[in-house]
Amino acid sequence: MLRIMRQLRRRLQRLSPQMGGSVLLGVAALVGIGGLGWVARDVTAGQDADQRPSLLQLLDQVNPSARPFVLDPVRRPAPAPPSHVAWSSPLRRQCVVEDPRTRQSLRRLLAELDTSKRRLHIDPTNYGERFSRDAFNNPVDPTPRMVVLHETVYGIESAVQTFLTPHPRDDDQVSYHMLVGLNGQVVEVLDPSRRAFGAGNSAFNGQWVVTNPKVGGSVNNFALHLSLETPIDGENNGAGHSGYTPAQYDAVAVVLADWMRRFGIPATNITTHRYVDLGGERSDPRSFDWRELQQRLAALGLLC
Repeated sequence: MLRIMRQLRRRLQRLSPQMGGSVLLGVAALVGIGGLGWVARDVTAGQDADQRPSLLQLLDQVNPSARPFVLDPVRRPAPAPPSHVAWSSPLRRQCVVEDPRTRQSLRRLLAELDTSKRRLHIDPTNYGERFSRDAFNNPVDPTPRMVVLHETVYGIESAVQTFLTPHPRDDDQVSYHMLVGLNGQVVEVLDPSRRAFGAGNSAFNGQWVVTNPKVGGSVNNFALHLSLETPIDGENNGAGHSGYTPAQYDAVAVVLADWMRRFGIPATNITTHRYVDLGGERSDPRSFDWRELQQRLAALGLLC
């Protein structure tokens, strides 16, 4: 056990000198609580012990957040994403406001956004920090420069509970920065400075960041994620549903306006999960009406 702990210390110190000590203390506590039982079973397991995972492997499985992606010690080019059709934004330039009352209403919602939105404190397993270097030691810009639109598939509270629940396994981790309910409620899931786990293997117009070579690249390091609550008739795998409410489109436009102004994100960089997903498995947000968003962003002066 002491030999394993020394190996673990050396590994952690190679990953991060500052992190090594704190994570090692956590592992020591894990060993003190349950690890000794695991070791005792291993000692009596005979030949089966060779097939059991090591403590280092268990750390990888139990606490991925304690396993930061190791920078390549020698800087080398990162792989480019696979060929992908360039995004063609449905949003068009528009300077004429069709309804001045819409502009007034949206401006009021925008002014009230900071105080009206609900804020969550989600479990740390469901998000990460933005990286300033990729897995190959290349500097990368973590500043948000695009927005990915999603839908929840189930009710908004179901999504909230998912984000509040610890998910040690990488495959179970998910989060967005904002949720927008059917009634127009805005829920801030995660501050934009943090990296949400909104899209797995993904790219946008030939851009991604590889932080873990084992799983390919992703847009998460430079993306903001916004998800709309799905209407009840869309709680299935169908191709579409009845669509989103006017209150949702109002709230989506207001959140986007805030992000676009804060981070200088152009309207052409607002896209969908369906587009960025490289696996071809995502179709959200289904039944999204770009004309509704067009009118509202134009009313806020963001398409002129």
